[in-house]
Amino acid sequence: MSTLVLEMRAGDLMVVNGASLRFRSRTRVELVARARFLFGKQVMAPETANTPARRIYFALQCAYVGPEEEREAAMADAHRLVTEFQEATTSNMARQLLERALALAEQDEWYQALRLVRHVMRHEATVLGLDPASGTPLPAAAIAAMQAQAGGQPVALD
Repeated sequence: MSTLVLEMRAGDLMVVNGASLRFRSRTRVELVARARFLFGKQVMAPETANTPARRIYFALQCAYVGPEEEREAAMADAHRLVTEFQEATTSNMARQLLERALALAEQDEWYQALRLVRHVMRHEATVLGLDPASGTPLPAAAIAAMQAQAGGQPVALD
């Protein structure tokens, strides 16, 4: 059996098998058994799941690192949310990425699945004029600056 050694800094957050851990000091952690985990910057708080793509990410996150008794329902939510997103979007690339993300999650390839959804989240933020980090609306001046950088056009995946 292989082990995974992680270097954690003071203040870092990690979710392991549904439990949140915050490190008070710099430490080295060794995972000696298979575990479901995400690091702090990968963990989305429920209140920040405020857009369709962010709700998909949150549902997949819960299916991956949430408590065992909630994982099946979270995966069902993810399937429903992906279907709704795919029906509403005009982006073929977003549809394909979400389809692939669900397939990867079903194959227990959670990091890749969540990475694809983060890509869709960035696209959604660009198209809707949202802050990519929080999903909240950007000021009009920031949107104008982004569009000027993109030649006056919103940036699309396809």
